[in-house]
Amino acid sequence: MFTIKLLLFIVPLVISSRIDQDNSSFDSLSPEPKSRFAMLDDVKILANGLLQLGHGLKDFVHKTKGQINDIFQKLNIFDQSFYDLSLQTSEIKEEEKELRRTTYKLQVKNEEVKNMSLELNSKLESLLEEKILLQQKVKYLEEQLTNLIQNQPETPEHPEVTSLKTFVEKQDNSIKDLLQTVEDQYKQLNQQHSQIKEIENQLRRTSIQEPTEISLSSKPRAPRTTPFLQLNEIRNVKHDGIPAECTTIYNRGEHTSGMYAIRPSNSQVFHVYCDVISGSPWTLIQHRIDGSQNFNETWENYKYGFGRLDGEFWLGLEKIYSIVKQSNYVLRIELEDWKDNKHYIEYSFYLGNHETNYTLHLVAITGNVPNAIPENKDLVFSTWDHKAKGHFNCPEGGWWWHDECGENNLNGKYNKPRAKSKPERRRGLSWKSQNGRLYSIKSTKMLIHPTDSESFE
Repeated sequence: MFTIKLLLFIVPLVISSRIDQDNSSFDSLSPEPKSRFAMLDDVKILANGLLQLGHGLKDFVHKTKGQINDIFQKLNIFDQSFYDLSLQTSEIKEEEKELRRTTYKLQVKNEEVKNMSLELNSKLESLLEEKILLQQKVKYLEEQLTNLIQNQPETPEHPEVTSLKTFVEKQDNSIKDLLQTVEDQYKQLNQQHSQIKEIENQLRRTSIQEPTEISLSSKPRAPRTTPFLQLNEIRNVKHDGIPAECTTIYNRGEHTSGMYAIRPSNSQVFHVYCDVISGSPWTLIQHRIDGSQNFNETWENYKYGFGRLDGEFWLGLEKIYSIVKQSNYVLRIELEDWKDNKHYIEYSFYLGNHETNYTLHLVAITGNVPNAIPENKDLVFSTWDHKAKGHFNCPEGGWWWHDECGENNLNGKYNKPRAKSKPERRRGLSWKSQNGRLYSIKSTKMLIHPTDSESFE
């Protein structure tokens, strides 16, 4: 811009000098060589001004080109982000459509069950009315029969009375069967209603999360912990036919590992992960794989469970106790180190209730890794906020201890191999055998299985 202004200033000067020279040529006769030199100077000045103008324009073009490239790069980034958000939106909409289809199907089934329930109720009312009439007739006939027996004790019972009694008994049995059918239908109706409510809640959460996830998809998310197994637990439910544990499910023909609902004796319904190992069903009570779940939880959370059954979790001491109190069980611990070597050890064990702080008593049976947990001793469960009398508070995770906090804490802090100094590693996932060898553990599983599988048919 400065070059252009300079040129505009120089050009008029050159032109005016030219006009002055022409006028002077008319006034006086000047020599020809002097005029030529003056014209050459003007051309040089004009050429220099044009050169500066060209450099200025070149710099301006370069700057403009750089700005245009930056704008194109930002537009490309924006297009890619918009495309990613469009894909996420499409996936969320597909999930929402699938949930709506499922909800519609359940609503249709719910209506069918309601209609059936109304029909059964109407039949039941009519049967109850008939029953009342029959009871009145029976009462009248019994009075007459009593009078006949009193007046004629030797007379045999009348055939009509016998047939009437038989008919009444059949009617009573039919009414009992119908009442049982109505009760079963009512339970199914409640179950369908609960499923519909759950799916409706999922739809509400999906519709709320959709705009939030789109607007915040580029922002980092803080890690979340799941203190309780709230999505898996079913409280105050009484259903017939719910298996007592994973062995019952396996004996009924379900031979695939996965999440199932169980109800141990004298307990509520809750979900567990049944792990089929070499044709034998085991109930998974603890799983650690990557350190995504915080295991430094409170006594209350260790009592009732936390985490997700499809990831890292602790089933809960109260649920474990409700399972193992049904029979004699085996405890299996599976370990995998950072070189992908797999180890296991099995124990016969006894677990006490909450009044004993879930005291554990172990006896090793078999395995391919040396034992590291004290045997034939009362091991008391302890957390950082709860300890039994005469025992220590251990800093990381909940575990069974005897006299002091040891190194074998499979619920301890999860440290990766690059991690830490020796004192830090002792608090992490480790397995130190009695001969002193220390195993650094990447993943763990704790499973239980009844010694008498036939008792859970």
